[in-house]
Amino acid sequence: MAEAAQIPDEAETRARWGGFAWNDDNQKKANEILARYPKGREQSASIPFLDLAQRQVGAETQTQGWLPVPVIEFVARQIGVPYMRVFEVATFYTMFNLAPVGRYHVQVCGTTPCMLRGSDDVLAACKNRGLVKGGTTPDGLFTLTEVECLGTCANAPMVQINDDNYEDLDYDRTVAVLEALAKGEQPKTGSTIGRQTSCPEGGPTTLTAMVDANHDYRSEWA
Repeated sequence: MAEAAQIPDEAETRARWGGFAWNDDNQKKANEILARYPKGREQSASIPFLDLAQRQVGAETQTQGWLPVPVIEFVARQIGVPYMRVFEVATFYTMFNLAPVGRYHVQVCGTTPCMLRGSDDVLAACKNRGLVKGGTTPDGLFTLTEVECLGTCANAPMVQINDDNYEDLDYDRTVAVLEALAKGEQPKTGSTIGRQTSCPEGGPTTLTAMVDANHDYRSEWA
């Protein structure tokens, strides 16, 4: 798994993020999110508020975003719960970053299905592009993390980069995705071999023909 990412000095972090507050657009979104939950159930907004806060930090830093401690404290105050209740959520889900990341957060699944289908080749492609687990490239573009199952086992191996999945990878296809991102391009998301969602490789094998709406099948079932 990934080496521990380096969290900046606390004094530096508080100097930069101690005054964090929603921007105008996110204040409206926060109000809409909070309105979904009954009075007394504001803690249910922990995940969407943390996601919203991480995205605001990302927009301000031109990265995928992370959650400095003062930002987590802000979220806790917003929903009226102790800081630790929100910190528990932030540390449980790998979707939340507790240390700064690059513009593209490359999360490589290393769980058994992806490992058996070649996740080591995906990691090798990342390594040869200069990515190091738990670190960010000197140009600030990429942060590499190895994570547990991301739920796309049928199209293994796969990576999640920010909000997008790239599936059916091998060494060369992984390199192609990283190079496109480095050039400022947007690679096609999903399967990199043209597979439709999670259909078998080569295309569907069942229900390949449309049913004739005018055909009376009842006689065939008699």
